[in-house]
Amino acid sequence: MMTKQQKIENFDPSQPGLADATVFGLPFTAEESEIIIIPVPWEVTVSYGAGASEGPDAVFDASFQVDLLHQDFPELWKLGIYMEEAPEQWAKNSDKYKDLAQPIIEALENGEDLETFPSLQEDLHKINKACRTLHTEVKEKVLYWQNKGKKVALLGGDHSTPLGYYEALATQHESFGILHLDAHMDLRIAYEGFTYSHASIMYNTLQIPQVSKIVQVGIRDFCEQEVEVVKDAKGRVIVHTDTDMKAKAFEGQTWKQQCEEIIAQLPQKVTISFDIDGMYPWYCPNTGTPVPGGFSFEQATYLFNLLANSGKEIIGFDLVEVAPGENDDWDGNVGARMLFHMCGILAKSQKLNVGNRIQF
Repeated sequence: MMTKQQKIENFDPSQPGLADATVFGLPFTAEESEIIIIPVPWEVTVSYGAGASEGPDAVFDASFQVDLLHQDFPELWKLGIYMEEAPEQWAKNSDKYKDLAQPIIEALENGEDLETFPSLQEDLHKINKACRTLHTEVKEKVLYWQNKGKKVALLGGDHSTPLGYYEALATQHESFGILHLDAHMDLRIAYEGFTYSHASIMYNTLQIPQVSKIVQVGIRDFCEQEVEVVKDAKGRVIVHTDTDMKAKAFEGQTWKQQCEEIIAQLPQKVTISFDIDGMYPWYCPNTGTPVPGGFSFEQATYLFNLLANSGKEIIGFDLVEVAPGENDDWDGNVGARMLFHMCGILAKSQKLNVGNRIQF
């Protein structure tokens, strides 16, 4: 058996990744890797486009095409990034309870009162219970790897999936904030009756006392209830809408200045929640609820780089809502490259050796 150092010396990062290897074609085991990715193939409460549960597989498959010499983090691959296998029951339960959820969603869309359908009410209770079980299992898995000294990130699945991840972080950190990139506020209360809806993730996160601040970026779709949640939060939720950010740009404020303002609003410890639909829709056209507008791939990575260099501590991240197309793997390709970059900023913030930026 080769040691990790021997694997590094014998691995050629300029060649295609090993077919039997982990994410990005890397040759390391979980124990040898500094960063563990937990995939959560789950999309029970989706009400529009489907496919997010297939996101982790799509990102994994596309990751083998990512060149490992990253300009910002040229030594990143040597740290080791390992994607765990999701428990088999997660994908099975996602399909099972997603099927149960569809008649509930249809009844609500038809203006029906669920109280007149006892069977649907019973199914709703089963779905909420199954979602809570998933979050608990995710939390336990995150804590397992954190207790082994690993840096842990989550790859969804829909945006409901990181709740257990935040709960795990809350056991490790007394206070932290969330940098939330998204087209949506996700502050609806039990959307369509589902306590753990993808549209309710940030409302549910606010119930975690250790989350001191949520700073939202790129928001361009929200409802009256969500605006009230923001107001009631009394500064705990700060919203940068796409409209406001574009207006500032049109009036001369640079992206750097906007990023510095966003970072200044975050506490010392930060985790990132990146819903891929925060970007312009052409990056991931098959995501579940695309909205016109957004920011570019490079704007996101620039913000992340500034955050990593700001002196604040990035304690984790989740990347969610990547959904593959039927005839291409473009969404997975974008997701894989964003995942690699986010691993880089997590490692850099955690003072791991990612090398010096390549200058030309």
